[in-house]
Amino acid sequence: MYIKVKVHAGQKKNLLKQTRQDTSGPSFEIWVKSPAERGLANDAIRDMLAAELKIEPKKLRLIKGATSPAKIFMLAE
Repeated sequence: MYIKVKVHAGQKKNLLKQTRQDTSGPSFEIWVKSPAERGLANDAIRDMLAAELKIEPKKLRLIKGATSPAKIFMLAE
């Protein structure tokens, strides 16, 4: 399953909002406190998605958009 994410890094609070559910997987818009440097925001996003989906963070793999606000994660089964 693929998870599309639009990220706003360096915000005042952490917030996760599901924007839609596609046949390929859900889409989220996420605001994180962590800055977009040294992978800090990506780690925070992975943790927030894992908590929302009730899975372990290591099961989510970032496959596209490591330095972009538009990201795609893959859920490893």
